[in-house]
Amino acid sequence: AIRALLVDAADPAGYDPDRMSFTQGVRVVRRQVTDQAAITP
Repeated sequence: AIRALLVDAADPAGYDPDRMSFTQGVRVVRRQVTDQAAITP
């Protein structure tokens, strides 16, 4: 699922998804999820 997110994000930006780090992608997703969880409704 994370690799699919990387591909979806890379294509419109013109980046080669094969050159994107899976580990860095996991870190970005984890950061976004925890940041969103910190926002109270």
